[in-house]
Formats: sequence, structure tokens, C-alpha cells
Amino acid sequence: MADHFADRLLAAIERKRSPVCVGLDPVVDRLPDELRRAAPLAGIETFCREVLQVVAPSVAAVKIQSAYFELHGAGGVDLYFRLVREARELGLIVIGDVKRGDIGSTAEAYAAGHLAGEDAPDAVTVNGYFGSDGVQPFVDAACANGRGVFILVRTSNPSAAALQDVTDTSGKKLFEHVADMVAALGADVTVGQRGYSCVGAVVGATWPDEARALRKIMDRQIFLVPGYGAQGATAADCAASFSSEGAGAIVNASRSVIYAFRDQRYADRPWRDAVGEAAREFAADLAAAVGL
Repeated sequence: MADHFADRLLAAIERKRSPVCVGLDPVVDRLPDELRRAAPLAGIETFCREVLQVVAPSVAAVKIQSAYFELHGAGGVDLYFRLVREARELGLIVIGDVKRGDIGSTAEAYAAGHLAGEDAPDAVTVNGYFGSDGVQPFVDAACANGRGVFILVRTSNPSAAALQDVTDTSGKKLFEHVADMVAALGADVTVGQRGYSCVGAVVGATWPDEARALRKIMDRQIFLVPGYGAQGATAADCAASFSSEGAGAIVNASRSVIYAFRDQRYADRPWRDAVGEAAREFAADLAAAVGL
């Protein structure tokens, strides 16, 4: 494993000419009919392993949403980590979407559990609401283990503005304060050879104007960009999160890719073929939008 997360991720994007990530969000009721008949975890495991196989040639990374595994108890957690290993064996960068956050020794425990050891993903998502002392243990663990963190800054959900747009007396919004914190945490000590930090930011594609402003604040951060596809954002919206050179971001799509077999456009294809084709189209759409 290369020493620096951002360097590994950017190299993977360049190698595949694909600034995209597919999210594994397995819901039993949405699995292909043949897999819904199996025991829940068995169906999820088969589905996720097949998805990894068919998207691996087209994407730089996968984002595994831990909630869909945790709800199945110890067996689900074990499957989450097995999929981390399998995705890495396929040459994919693996992001654990765990959205952890706390302070002190609890944050240190979360960080060690998700960022240290052979089975840990390459990076995890972190909730920064506790402030810098809640995030620093994750940053320290990432730096020590050649891994990364993506801190929630401007999320893609519709109600995000109700809190994240709250403005102080100077006119500065809450999400801009969080961006300042992320930029400070991602200072020189965390920056790799390609000029980007292992401390990244989650910036929703559904807010392109804000993304352009945030790129100026966080010029060394890789943006993890949700919101494409099922949430309504286009490739042009996503492009707002990239640098002027077409770098510095990776766009995630989950439902629009992994459940593509439920889309009428792919109705005549086996489900695996539909997922693979959706991943290829997603990658091509984003590559064209950012000039790769």
C-alpha cells in the first residue's frame, strides 16, 4: 500500500480515467428476484460481490455504506469487512461510509476500529459537528496508517440548508466554518506528493454554487461528491467540485448504478449486465464533464 491515501486515489482515477465511485447500499427488498429468495445476508453477499466484479473495470473506488451491514448484526459487520478486502483485491480504493464522530478516547476508539489494521478501508467518512477535537483523532489515525478521512461539509440532502446555511453576524455560513476547519486540519503535514491532503471533504453535487466557493476554501482537499443520479445532480453539477485542472474530486453514485436493472433502459438485460453498463456510462459521463 502506498504511503499516502490521496496519492493512491488520484493515481487510481488517472489510471482508469474515471473520477467516480460506486456505493454499495444493499437493501434486501431491492435485490434481484433470484437473490431475494435467499437468506438476507446470503443474498446481500452474493449481490455485493457480483456488483464489485462488474464495476471494478470502470471505477476508481467503491463506497461501502456500513449501516446496511450493521443492521444485520455481527454477521453483517463481518461481511462489511470481508467486502473491504475483496474490493481491495480487485484493485479498488475503498471508502467506508461510517459517518462516525465523538470526542476524546471514544473518537480514538472509533478511529482505531475503522482506520487501523489490514481490514480497514482506505478512508472513512467523519461527522465534524463536535469540532476539531472530535475530528483530530481520525486525522491522526489516517496519517499514521496511510489512510484518509472525508469530513461532512455540505451534504446533498434537501434539509441540509436548514442547519448548514445558518449565518453568523459577519454573514458567514456554518458550512463555511466547517470548511475552514477542514482546510486547517488538512494543512502541510497531511499533504501528499500530488498536492492533496489525506483530509478530504464531503460536498454534495446538489449544491454546485456552494461547491465552487468551497473549492476556493479547501484547495488541498479531495471532495467526495454524493448526489449524482438518484438524488438529481448532473455531471455538470458535479464538475463544480473539481479543480480547474479536472482533479481533486471523486463522484459517488449508488442506487442509479447498483439497481440499474430496475430501470426501463436496461429492462432487457441480465441484472449484472445492467449494473456494469450503468457503471460504464456513469464513468464516461463524469470523465467527459471534467475533461479526462
